[in-house]
Amino acid sequence: MSCGQCMAGEPLYEMRFADAANEAVAGDIARFLEERGAPKQSQPYAIVLRESAVADFYDFCLDHMTSESMNYRVNDGVWKPMATLPDALRERWVEGIIAEERVVPYAQPIMTGDGDIYGYEVLARFMADDGNLLPPAEVFAAAKLRNRLYALDRMCRIAAVRSAVHLKGKVFINFIPTSIYSPQHCLRTTTALTRELGLDASRFVFEVVESEQVEDIDHLKSILAYYSEQGFSYALDDVGEGFSTPELLREIKPHYMKLDRGAADGVSGDAAKQRIAGELLRVARQVGAVPLAEGIEREADFRWLQTLGYRLFQGYLWGKPEPIKPAGR
Repeated sequence: MSCGQCMAGEPLYEMRFADAANEAVAGDIARFLEERGAPKQSQPYAIVLRESAVADFYDFCLDHMTSESMNYRVNDGVWKPMATLPDALRERWVEGIIAEERVVPYAQPIMTGDGDIYGYEVLARFMADDGNLLPPAEVFAAAKLRNRLYALDRMCRIAAVRSAVHLKGKVFINFIPTSIYSPQHCLRTTTALTRELGLDASRFVFEVVESEQVEDIDHLKSILAYYSEQGFSYALDDVGEGFSTPELLREIKPHYMKLDRGAADGVSGDAAKQRIAGELLRVARQVGAVPLAEGIEREADFRWLQTLGYRLFQGYLWGKPEPIKPAGR
């Protein structure tokens, strides 16, 4: 199968059979499927179907095949048990968001300790068919289930870069490292767009999300190295088990480290959160990263973190994320 990660066309489902009995049944119905124009290609112990034909095929499997010994994958993604196929089909709505690029960039200011705007974090919001906003976590979960994280992540990155022409200062943009296969290919459109728009690469800070779930550290390093080579900076958010040692953080060399809102909110009166904030600040100083605290809603928390040594701040105390409006409007 060819990679369909970044395309918005009809997804392809590859079905793999674990035994000869299932293969024999599949062979018997192959001609029928071909007459319907369903398969894109087939091979021994496997068949590939367009999504429009998958539901009927699944129902057939329940009646005539041993579905417990079958696996499937979408667009060259991870193999999954056949029993989870209905879940993937239920989340088809996310394909419309990707195909129609229904993403709305929002921005939240990032402040210095003196009260000046240092930059903005650009956050993605998604539009449903009826024009209402959808919870971002729900959209990303659906894309992950359907192996479409790359396409969704790419769409958000491109929209965020385009929105930077209407913002001042640094622009922080989230990205999911596990969705990127090859930095040189998957991130090429992002770097090309900044040049096309005449934007200085030094304005952009790409922020790793789901950092605690990154298992392939070498792959992450290759992504961050590519960003550095292009002149971008990068930040680590929610520094957790994946980056638990200063030695590893020195190797990754983040330009910014963010204290999560869970540790920042109420930190002025919580000893446990104060220890977390102090440890992150200590490590940030060791590796030469700028410490940034997000999720600040109370003046007391801001003052406590500022006194401790944090240099940048983000949260409702200065403003909620708002839709990005073109300059002059």
